[in-house]
Amino acid sequence: MTIDMTDELADLALGAARLAADLIRGRKADGVSVAATKTSDVDIVTEADRAAEALIRDTIRARRPDDAFLGEEGDDEEGTTGVRWVIDPIDGTVNFLYGLPNYAVSIAAEVDGEAVAGVVLNVVTRTEYVARSQDGHLVALRDGRQIGVRDQAPLSHRLIATGFSYDREVRVLQAEAASRLLPHIRDLRRLGSCALDLCLVADGSLDGYVEEGVNLWDHAAGGLIARTAGATTRLGTGVGGMTLLVCGPAHGFEELHAAVVDAGFAAPGTITERGE
Repeated sequence: MTIDMTDELADLALGAARLAADLIRGRKADGVSVAATKTSDVDIVTEADRAAEALIRDTIRARRPDDAFLGEEGDDEEGTTGVRWVIDPIDGTVNFLYGLPNYAVSIAAEVDGEAVAGVVLNVVTRTEYVARSQDGHLVALRDGRQIGVRDQAPLSHRLIATGFSYDREVRVLQAEAASRLLPHIRDLRRLGSCALDLCLVADGSLDGYVEEGVNLWDHAAGGLIARTAGATTRLGTGVGGMTLLVCGPAHGFEELHAAVVDAGFAAPGTITERGE
């Protein structure tokens, strides 16, 4: 993997994200149409989700026709180059449906299974978070300026974001864990987009993030951006049996992770895997 190739992947991801964001804004102005539901009756997909992912794939494929794709709304596609694109066309679809200004296009580029470039673009505010090479090393940027995680703080002063599953039974378990964690931290936020929550950890707006039920397309780009900005991410098994993601600044991460486990977010007897 050369620096020039990493730059090419980052530039291509950013260009595709911008085109998709333009499409999504246009579809929002015309009115949001729910196309289907997925894991439950509240887990929705809109026509804009599908159209945006198709646009992203077509844009990337025009430049790199032999790459692989993994997307939330489209079929997996195999490739021959070792590069795979991980796409969430609208992370925060319920926010999009309700008109809440917190949803994003998320695109990560992997090389041989490792994320090397990532873009998360807030469709409403047009804020662009990017992980890319600069001066020979990977940096995290917000609108072109380098960002980093928040300074170290005691657990009781940390603002943590979370999210809840579309599975109603799992939500009960998550709510119980959140109620046990809450007395030990500054407060909890539920903003509705995994990708953007991870970027808010990256730029110091949040002290941490925990959620069960995430998929790779939710966190591939945002997780890379967070790690590049000085955070640690860790995946494991949540109390409801789905993937649990914990993210926080590397300094103090173990204390946050222990608090999350003690609160009951993780499945009993499981040991979560270390992230990067």
